[in-house]
Amino acid sequence: MGNPTATLLIDPSPTEANHIMMMPPIDPSPTLPPFTGGLFAREAAAAARIAEMAGALLKSRFATAMNVDFKGATDLVTEMDLASEALIRDELARAFPGDALFGEEAGGTDWHRGRVWVFDPLDGTTNFAHGLPIFSVSIALCLDGHPVAGVVHQPIAGETFVAWAGGGAWGNGARLRVSAQTDLQKALVVTGFPYVIADQIDEVLARLRRMILATQGVRRLGSAAMDLCAVAMGRFDVFWETSLQPWDVAAGLLLVEEAGGRVTDFAGAPMPLDRGQLLATNGRLHEPVIGLLAL
Repeated sequence: MGNPTATLLIDPSPTEANHIMMMPPIDPSPTLPPFTGGLFAREAAAAARIAEMAGALLKSRFATAMNVDFKGATDLVTEMDLASEALIRDELARAFPGDALFGEEAGGTDWHRGRVWVFDPLDGTTNFAHGLPIFSVSIALCLDGHPVAGVVHQPIAGETFVAWAGGGAWGNGARLRVSAQTDLQKALVVTGFPYVIADQIDEVLARLRRMILATQGVRRLGSAAMDLCAVAMGRFDVFWETSLQPWDVAAGLLLVEEAGGRVTDFAGAPMPLDRGQLLATNGRLHEPVIGLLAL
């Protein structure tokens, strides 16, 4: 398939478009955590401010016309992915000039070594392009490949999730804890599907069938970062997915762990950010789910 460009919904005026691209910085939400304790509270606070700035930019263009290109058969990129990434890069470089950057759209420095900011400027691009209000901005600081501060911001709901090593997980200023559910049949779980699914469709459907039959219900929202936040705050009890990228999971992984949950690959092994497959649970349901995902 080629790289067609589509225009969706209604066109903003040139004046409005220029105003959107030059939006001034906004103050962080008053419901952010106190950012005390832990070595990376300052980085988490800065990331929260930047994520909310990028979220305001995305919200200002949500459900309006925009250029939409295809990176693959079903993998979209919009002009707002690029605008959000440019904003995040500029703000991070200003706040932390000695740190390296690695974003979804423009790539960057090897995130395995040193201090590297790993970010997704628009997680849930397909939802965004179709006017579905489930998308987020995800920003994480990694130290030698391990997330130590992370933020996920959902612009439409106005939710900001923040975590830093030793500082706990927070959502709109309140401490987050994973659910206490121990009965898989009463668990609400969430998953996602890879963009390139043809070569693994049998495995995806086999796991999905098992989880549908074993749980209260399965949801698919279209934003891995938001799925992980929902596990961290107990909305979902389990999340699993394959073919994920570092920018999809870096912030959310830390949120789940700081909220008391567990994150591994499908076999229960520690999960580096580029492992691809991810299982995040409240911890209590982790072993039963590993059994269901084994093929």
